[in-house]
Amino acid sequence: MEKYILAIDQGTSSSRAIIFDHKAGIRSVAQKEFTQHFPRPGWVEHDPMEIWSSEASVIAEAMAKMDISGKNIAGIGVTNQRETTIVWDAKTGKPVYNAIVWQDRRTGDYCESIDPSTVAKIREKTGLILDPYFSATKIRWILQNVPGAREKAMEGELRFGTVDSWLVWNLTGGEVHVTDVSNASRTMLFNIHTLDWDSELLEFFGVPHSMLPKVCSSSCIYGYTKAALFAHEVPIAGIAGDQQAALFGQMCTNPGDIKNTYGTGCFLLMNTGEKPIMSENNLLSTVAWKIGEQVNYALEGSIFVGGSVVQWLRDGLGIIKSSSEVEALAASVPDNGGVYFVPALTGLGAPYWDPYAKGTIYGITRGTTAAHIARAALEGIAFQTMDIVRAMERDAGIKLGTLKVDGGASRNNLLMQFQADVLGTRVVRPRVSETTAEGAAYLAGLAVGYWSSLEEIRKYWQAEADFKPQFSREEEKAGWADAVKRALSGKEKIK
Repeated sequence: MEKYILAIDQGTSSSRAIIFDHKAGIRSVAQKEFTQHFPRPGWVEHDPMEIWSSEASVIAEAMAKMDISGKNIAGIGVTNQRETTIVWDAKTGKPVYNAIVWQDRRTGDYCESIDPSTVAKIREKTGLILDPYFSATKIRWILQNVPGAREKAMEGELRFGTVDSWLVWNLTGGEVHVTDVSNASRTMLFNIHTLDWDSELLEFFGVPHSMLPKVCSSSCIYGYTKAALFAHEVPIAGIAGDQQAALFGQMCTNPGDIKNTYGTGCFLLMNTGEKPIMSENNLLSTVAWKIGEQVNYALEGSIFVGGSVVQWLRDGLGIIKSSSEVEALAASVPDNGGVYFVPALTGLGAPYWDPYAKGTIYGITRGTTAAHIARAALEGIAFQTMDIVRAMERDAGIKLGTLKVDGGASRNNLLMQFQADVLGTRVVRPRVSETTAEGAAYLAGLAVGYWSSLEEIRKYWQAEADFKPQFSREEEKAGWADAVKRALSGKEKIK
């Protein structure tokens, strides 16, 4: 009987199921969008029951397309939107409140109120910069604002989990409450040095230990499916947060390996090996994965506005009718004409962390055209990436050799070539673009013996395109640095 690996890829706007074969080829894909809830400005929520039902639906659809059952699935890997917070009743399995999504900003004032010495201690323990982005303040909000939640939590009746924990709980019929080190490291309750929940942080944020999932390796058998949709007990054997899964899917398994996912925003992760590097350049230090007893750490930098700048050109300025037109428009001029676009439409992320920065288009003259602005917008994505790569190189003391890329905007050849130019290094795009799901599949496949080793998996990673530096961009780099200075607010960012 032919066996496959099922990857569950639960994202911010859709649930997906992807089935991989022995050669890491994609055999079936199913996807379903789910509802985004915005109850107040700055609040973003999901219905956890809809997350689960949509995921169950796409799993069934992906298997039906191949006419297979659970007996054909050797193992399941789970990858997920990170930091999104769900609290549910341990007896009924019902959420006490909607999932509070990673984008949600409702705890911003609370974060601002924490004294600098505590902020420094939190960063030292977790590798994270204090921000509403992470799970801890979201849990605190639910316990404070949902009637009876605090009392139930203190009685040991509530469970907390990021989306991976919620899916595994439902897949196993409520028998297994786990997470992996990569997701745990995004909660702001996990000590990345001891690799365990931190009692001091739990006390500070008011989170009872009984709520928390067991923290496990990223590649092991956590439990077996009880859900009727498989009609068979299938091992759940891999878990990783989406960006860490993409790092693994790109086979960035050696210190100094870097990948960038070009999505709505951009996420750069550098594998830093078996010890965490505490950034001096405003990057996050996070756990990449744990396989067996070996732990890999990563430095992470986030760009808030990546591919979404193209959407703004379409919807805000109206200079293109569809996102696919931007490459041809940008390529219709030989250079940016002295125009620089700092896309701080929602502030600037790493390494600046300036939420008050404003989007800036600088250098406009009478000769400036829509094509120059389109080109400057694409170049702005590449320049932001360059800034984070340079910060990573300084922190790690490692010079970038190759940047591996994935995500929708990585299909833009003009952008990828400019990226190679400004970095002065190769930019490589893989044949399989579903690197997040692929990483989860690899982690699960290793745990159940579907693949024997990393060496075997590496054979399946293939490049589709390889961009090498063609031009020195020193003048443009200087122009970008000047434009960023003009976009920054000058307010204090990092405590």
